[in-house]
Amino acid sequence: MSGPVQEEETLDEQSVHRDPIKQFAEWFDEATAAVPSFPNAAILATATEDGKPSARVVLLKSYDADGFVFYTNYTSRKAEELKCNPQAELLFYWPELKRQVRIEGMVEKTSEQESDDYFQSRPRDSQIGAWASSQSAVIPNRQELEKRFKEIEKRYENQRITRPPQWGGYRLKPRKIEFWQSRESRLHDRLVYILKDDRTWMLQRLAP
Repeated sequence: MSGPVQEEETLDEQSVHRDPIKQFAEWFDEATAAVPSFPNAAILATATEDGKPSARVVLLKSYDADGFVFYTNYTSRKAEELKCNPQAELLFYWPELKRQVRIEGMVEKTSEQESDDYFQSRPRDSQIGAWASSQSAVIPNRQELEKRFKEIEKRYENQRITRPPQWGGYRLKPRKIEFWQSRESRLHDRLVYILKDDRTWMLQRLAP
């Protein structure tokens, strides 16, 4: 599938890649061209050990056959939930294309080197912010956060900023990926790939 997306475009088993990562790459490239702001934004859903859910927006930073990578503070609420329940889901929604993608799987931390490399690619202010914020912790006011930012900024003046030990990446390793395309009369197309073993994906159509 290529070119501008029309409302009547059909998502069928013959037109998609047999590999869902390649299919995601095609849709993600089209979203990057069509969506003006943050085409890499996704809802990350996690749950506690006893099943209490929570969700928030994260930014996809890379992906390949091994999984989908995002970065965060390892002391955040999402990190605490992933520690006790590593099952999670990413949801991408691109209204300009009338499409969404749901990715379910197990989450694991990226390597130290991978986290270091990505941290060094971030803008300097974002690096300072990673040190300044104890994500999800209660703070007394905004001024305390800004004070902490200035302290870190001064500490690393004219120095390379190293990655905080409590900050790094996660990789969601997919076991189910669903592609949804809007259609008229709410007869939407839904194709789901289910991982049968380490290399084989089964493709099924779901009722809308």
